Amino acid sequence: MSSILHAGSKTLDISQPVVMGILNATPDSFYNKGKSSDVSSLLQTAEKMLKDGASILDIGGASTKPGQQWVTADEELKRVMPVIEAVVKQFPGTWLSVDTYNAAVARAAVEAGVSMVNDVTSGIYDKEMVATVAALGVPYIIMHMQGTPETMQNDPVYDDVFTEVKVFLQRAIARCEAAGIKEVIVDPGFGFGKTVEHNYTLLQIAGAFSVLGKPIMAGLSRKSMICKPLHVDPENALNGTTALNMAALQAGASILRVHDVKEASEVLQLFHCLETAF
Repeated sequence: MSSILHAGSKTLDISQPVVMGILNATPDSFYNKGKSSDVSSLLQTAEKMLKDGASILDIGGASTKPGQQWVTADEELKRVMPVIEAVVKQFPGTWLSVDTYNAAVARAAVEAGVSMVNDVTSGIYDKEMVATVAALGVPYIIMHMQGTPETMQNDPVYDDVFTEVKVFLQRAIARCEAAGIKEVIVDPGFGFGKTVEHNYTLLQIAGAFSVLGKPIMAGLSRKSMICKPLHVDPENALNGTTALNMAALQAGASILRVHDVKEASEVLQLFHCLETAF
């Protein structure tokens, strides 16, 4: 498994876990902290995330919360491109990811300076995505989702959630490698077509995904698998997020995708202490 990601002349070392900060350029995220999605506000958020220890900023213009309908590529482009261009200008050299399921958005974002594509559908929504990412020559994050954002939480059912997620990711990896994508990161898709029980089963044995031979990304931040057991809303789910981020690191996660970078960076520091015993 490669611990160095490449995008053109840029590299990112993930031999030690890193934090990916979520930069939502969408008005309808499940957790927006009441913040504006205008470019100026997002630039301020980006600056804070970088100061707090983010190694990657993940810019997205389409919410994938439960019940959400697909967003067109044109609408996504209107939302994300001004943000991407502003962040690239203000913070040159920053490793950026674009959170999109539309190939046209991936292409425009990478051409504007983005270094990675994060696709919750693993190329299933847009059949041009895998070939596009291969041609762009950047790392590709693939994720497991049962159904679509609009339907995924309508009574998700598995015979064996780990095996089914693993097989899905194995097949997606094979498609990516056949197309020529050199660097793939896998995301089990916590909260995407899974009950609370499914999510905890996957987290408990997340280390078993190492059999895929790819870096693992964990996106647990403020999700319902935290909110439901604790009877809190996303606004009050930071403590639970922090606890589960440590569990994800202990299970072998290389990337933590989070809303709260400072707290996640502190988890990384303590995880390092735990691993090395100073």
